[in-house]
This record gives sequence, structure tokens and C-alpha cells, in this order.
Amino acid sequence: MSSMTPLEKAAQRSRQLLPLVTVALISCLGGCEYEPDDVPFLSTSSPTMEARTVSPLPESGDTRTVRPLPESGDIDAGTYLVPVAGYTEPFEITVPDGWFALDSKSLGKDDPDHPAEWAVYITLWPANYVSMDVCKWMGALADVGPSAEAFIKAMAAQASTASTSPTKVMVGNDSGFEFDHSVEGDVDINACDADRLCIHSENRFTCTHGYSTRGQRETYRVADLNGQRAVVAVGNIAESINPELTREARVVFDSIVFKSDK
Repeated sequence: MSSMTPLEKAAQRSRQLLPLVTVALISCLGGCEYEPDDVPFLSTSSPTMEARTVSPLPESGDTRTVRPLPESGDIDAGTYLVPVAGYTEPFEITVPDGWFALDSKSLGKDDPDHPAEWAVYITLWPANYVSMDVCKWMGALADVGPSAEAFIKAMAAQASTASTSPTKVMVGNDSGFEFDHSVEGDVDINACDADRLCIHSENRFTCTHGYSTRGQRETYRVADLNGQRAVVAVGNIAESINPELTREARVVFDSIVFKSDK
């Protein structure tokens, strides 16, 4: 067991998570528009899957009974509200013991048998821009607009990665899509821009979400909340992560509910 204080642990985790969420300035300040025309999308006849969720917020709409997610550090088991910039309503997420928060937009948990401290994680970052090539991404972050469909198409067309076909899901009372995303082929991260693989970003001038290893993989859930896209993802950094921990992360991912005005 570590003798570090919670603040020291949070600072260490922030440094270890730098390859995933650190900001790297883009040499080209211009954005780019990207609308792939030849990427197949989910048929309206595809099956619908019900995502497991926790109970919704009280009917009164009073969110004061649910704690906000801390900025960083170890968190107690329980349910938290996660306000994310750009979204009109917060997420609600439920976690067991042993999880920690980072930047109010990510959660993670350690695998004691793996050297990385953030073995599994949940990301709640806004994904306004998608890189067209995860390796050569500087100056190539595409504004994909607000729709869920546009984001999914851009991710499917992304060079050096692969996406599974999107599946319809229900996230609480809201409809959305789910797909898996991972690195495809032998990509030399050291030869990539800023020595990282950039997947998507909150803004066009930086990369706020990337992969630090070729073995990293994620499951995305994309919902349309009254015209506003919400993107959440669960991931692990390597196939060697304890399967029980990976399953636990999926349960946390499935607990996400969006506060709805419906």
C-alpha cells in the first residue's frame, strides 16, 4: 500500500495520465471540415440493445441529493453528477470502491498486477473534433458538427484505427449508438506527432484524448440529447489487464444516465 496522501496520489496520476490527456499544441491553427461520403452507417433495421442503467434522478429534478464528481483524487463508492462543458445537462454515474477522478472528466482504477496506475478508465471529454489520421494528426483535426451520426462516421473513417459497426442502444431514456474502437496495424507511436496517437479533441488546437499504447481499446457510447451530442467511453490500456477489472469498468460505464427533460 502506498503511504502517499490523496493529493500526492492525484498529482502522480495526473502525470501518469499525461500521454492520454496532455495538451500538445498543433502547428497549424486552421481547422478542417470533414464529411466522409463513403462510410457505411447503421441501418434503421438494426437491432436495438437496452443498456443497463441505474435508477434515474428524482422526479422533482432536484440534483442536490447527488454529489458532484470531485475534481481529482480517490472517490468513495456511490453516485455522482458529472457536469461537462458543452452539454446542457450533467451525467450521472455510479462507481464502486477503488476508483479515482481526474479533471472532473475522467475516472480510472488501478490494476495491482499491472505497472500502469490507470489500467481501466471512463472518459467524459467532449469530442468536438476527430483526427483524420491518429498518427499524423497535427493540423488535421476535423470539425464533425453536433450530430451523433457525423461523429461515428468520422471515427470509422479515421486512419490507423478500426471501429466496429455501431449498434443502437438506450442510455436511460435516451437513444444512442455504441461501437468499439482500437488501433489497427503496426503504428510506430514514436514516429507520430508529439509521440502519441490522437483520437479526438475538445478543440481544434490541441489533442485532449489519445492512446499511449497500440494495445489500448475503447467502447464508445454516443447519444443525441435533444440535438446535443454526448460522447462517453470506457477503455483499458492493454489486453493483459485483469478481466475482472475490465468487467467492473463496463458496469460503471453501463451505470451512466443522462438527466432528461422528457
